[in-house]
Amino acid sequence: MVREIPRQVDSAKKTCRIIEILRKKGEIGVTELANELEISKSTVHGHLATLNNEGLVVKDDHTYRLSLQFVRISESVKSGVADTNTVREEVRELADITGEVVHFGAKEGGHVVYLEKDRGDSAVQTVSEIGEKMPIHSTSLGKAILAELPRNEVDQIVEEYGLPERTENTVTDVGDLHEELDEISSRGYSIDDEENIPGVRCIGAAVSVPGTEAIGALSISGPSQRMTDERITNDLQERIAQTANVIEVNSLYS
Repeated sequence: MVREIPRQVDSAKKTCRIIEILRKKGEIGVTELANELEISKSTVHGHLATLNNEGLVVKDDHTYRLSLQFVRISESVKSGVADTNTVREEVRELADITGEVVHFGAKEGGHVVYLEKDRGDSAVQTVSEIGEKMPIHSTSLGKAILAELPRNEVDQIVEEYGLPERTENTVTDVGDLHEELDEISSRGYSIDDEENIPGVRCIGAAVSVPGTEAIGALSISGPSQRMTDERITNDLQERIAQTANVIEVNSLYS
């Protein structure tokens, strides 16, 4: 079935591209920005002037940068998933206890988006960053979330976004994905077995708030030699379940 693409507004697309370039560059001048976008300086200046007037962009001498208004927007969006302060505190504590990298994320379309991250003392360096999108089927975060969804909704996501291969271990067959999601539902946690990044294994657990449609997830990531089945079963699954429960309860009554 061919998806109908809604009519798009070119000026809005240019504004979005400007915001994304400012996010990546930090600050930039009109000439450099015009060259990046391959549009006229007068057009760029008009977009920047509008963004500046709306409080979304700040002008410093001859350069522009995103305003701190985006912090308020970000916190507001994250609070729609779970209690932000609780998530931050619990992610930090779980990272301290396990010594590994801990993420909290939420579903958006066919992706999972990282909303919080912390690193324990033994954690390996990872390139993940808050706000980054990853395919939902190849991460423990994403699979924990998918396991909470009706299977017909999972099929709709797969139909629209596919099952792209990230590593040789990534599940790329919808039947195999269904089997794994059933197993996750039964045991209460998901595993990313080097399916997203070679050499890295993760355990994930869903975080859902009764009475809302918000579903997030927690994950603990580390080198495969440390993230053994024994450690996951005997230690990490209980810790991540307890943390998920604390976030759910605090989000419910916040």
